[in-house]
Amino acid sequence: MAGIYIHIPFCKQACHYCDFHFSTTMKKKDEMIAALIHEIHLRKNEINEPVETIYFGGGTPSVLSNAEIDAILETIFSLFDVVENPEITLEANPDDLNTDRIIELSKSKINRLSIGIQSFYEEDLQLMNRAHNAEEALQCLKTATQYFDNISIDLIYGMPNMSLDKWRSNVNLALSLNIPHISSYALTVEPKTALATLIKKGKIANTDDGLAHEHFLALVEMLENAGFVHYELSNFGKPEYFSKNNSAYWLRKKYVGIGPSAHSFDGENRSWNIANNAIYIQKIQANELPNEVETLSIQDRYNEYVMTGLRTIWDVSLSKIDNDFGTAYLNYLLENAAYFIKKEQLIIENNVLKTTLKGKFFCDGIASELFMID
Repeated sequence: MAGIYIHIPFCKQACHYCDFHFSTTMKKKDEMIAALIHEIHLRKNEINEPVETIYFGGGTPSVLSNAEIDAILETIFSLFDVVENPEITLEANPDDLNTDRIIELSKSKINRLSIGIQSFYEEDLQLMNRAHNAEEALQCLKTATQYFDNISIDLIYGMPNMSLDKWRSNVNLALSLNIPHISSYALTVEPKTALATLIKKGKIANTDDGLAHEHFLALVEMLENAGFVHYELSNFGKPEYFSKNNSAYWLRKKYVGIGPSAHSFDGENRSWNIANNAIYIQKIQANELPNEVETLSIQDRYNEYVMTGLRTIWDVSLSKIDNDFGTAYLNYLLENAAYFIKKEQLIIENNVLKTTLKGKFFCDGIASELFMID
């Protein structure tokens, strides 16, 4: 099974924390849609497996009209072997999801919504420079749950001056709406973002790792008590509601990324398109793929497996390390993991290395210490 990701590089406005590739001008939207469809044609032979997931990410894909979304989907269905009931996700912002739009989407091939709520509090949304307000966040979910069964929302924790009680209220409100999937991320200060500049100028307090850790532990406890499975560091799903798209990435299934800055993986190579709208369109119009390709070494594959294993419920199989990478890699892993096992951040059970709750929040840093680096 394989997946297709479509990057829609447009947003109404720039969120203060975001460093993804996007443009706030829609002037080239028609050209971009045509280029996306053309790229799909150019890459029609890259996947031989049935396609089980199609994901519109960005950017803000909900700025597209239903006709534009349908045109892209019709192209995919005409060129690829798509399974009978694929997971087709649209990332959307609450301000794009009024009742009429939700009903319209429910009649399309889209069967999963990923909605960028981030917070149900007005002051948080203003701090992040989100395009929607708190009322729109709540209202769109109340309506969306009437027409869509499979809904995911994003929530951000670790915001400056966000109390633990306030964070718990955010999570409780999401639970009260019976949302079956929640993706939650710590607010991260990325270089060259508006947030980094505001913090540097002292206009916004800096993030607090200790507070973010408290928020994370509360999130895990609340969602697991509510029947969610913490299947990846930032993702929680009710049984049967895990994101098939995201799970495919972590399980190293093949996927093709369409659009500027989109990444692809064919089992041996990773590639990524140029993160420039004008050059992307120009190259595609000239029947050229504007991408770079990297062939993964055995070391790269080991490092990726350790990273995804520690972040997910699939963990790191010591047998797989030995069989796929060799005894030298297994010994290296065990030697470097010993420190974190002693700190009770990692544990070995049934020949599997996994993070404990104490270590989960720090798993990216732990994984980096287990990487094999020349």
